[in-house]
Amino acid sequence: MKAGNSRRRLVDRVYDFVSALLGSSALLFLFMILAVLAVFSLPSLVVNGLNFFTTVIWNPGISTTLTAVRGFPAMSGASYGMLVFFSGTLISSGLALLIGAPLSIGVAIFLSMIAPKRLSASLSFFVELLAGIPSIVFGFWGLLVLAPLLVNVVEPVMAQYLGFIPGFGGPVYGYGLIASGLVLALMIVPIVSAISRDAMSQTPIELKEAAMALGMTNWEVTRKVVLPYAKTAIVGSLVLGLGRALGETMAVAMVSQSALNILPMTVYYPINTLSAFMAVTFDSALTDPSGMEISSLAELALVLFIITTTVNIVARLLVRRGFISSAEHLVQV
Repeated sequence: MKAGNSRRRLVDRVYDFVSALLGSSALLFLFMILAVLAVFSLPSLVVNGLNFFTTVIWNPGISTTLTAVRGFPAMSGASYGMLVFFSGTLISSGLALLIGAPLSIGVAIFLSMIAPKRLSASLSFFVELLAGIPSIVFGFWGLLVLAPLLVNVVEPVMAQYLGFIPGFGGPVYGYGLIASGLVLALMIVPIVSAISRDAMSQTPIELKEAAMALGMTNWEVTRKVVLPYAKTAIVGSLVLGLGRALGETMAVAMVSQSALNILPMTVYYPINTLSAFMAVTFDSALTDPSGMEISSLAELALVLFIITTTVNIVARLLVRRGFISSAEHLVQV
């Protein structure tokens, strides 16, 4: 009997250890990625300093002369600045949320509150099917269909009739910013709408019936009952959508027009993003004999890593606050 109990205790210890190891593996991998990025970006952090965050020019240097800068080798005349890619990432992702959020929530409201069950099930399948389409397919569609339409038809009309709005005036230089925002918006729609629809569908029927009994219209039930109840999930879905927009690579690389050393002054400018620039530049960076361009790309990756981590932390705080606000709102209703 004692041997059986000892064996059970041993099995439980092994089970607890393996479970704890697996449970902490995500955190371990997170710190491992952070450590690798920090080590590889150290030369860039030392050599470029704060100028890396405020400089527009990215120039690996065309000379073959190696110099020592603060103890690290670098190409003579080289300059590395991330401001173009940082601004392009934030602006394109913000534009994607601005376009995609109302569209996604509208789709979720229609599927959960208005559409018949059979139609809702069919449409939900096709909406979720968008999430499985490879990003390079979105990029091809944006490059071959969306970009010519924007630069030849939409943007000239926008510049003519919306030129009085700051950022919408001036000549049409390209389609990069608008095309990137639209493609990213389309890519986040299935994520945001699917999660929001599921959350709205889980609203207790008692709350809806009580609101209808008080004389509320369908719109009022949606606005005062369903949306507050699903607020936390909607915020979470928007964060997931933002995370995909921030880290998207191939689709943006194909439609952004790969701006270099130029900040977007209007919506008709080409742009570049952190992830897209790293993807298209990594191969040529390997030819830098000083290794400083690789280190600078690693610092770009470190910045992107910090941004996405910060977004998730802020999102968790917003979700918690939204949950409290939703509960208080439902009590008032």
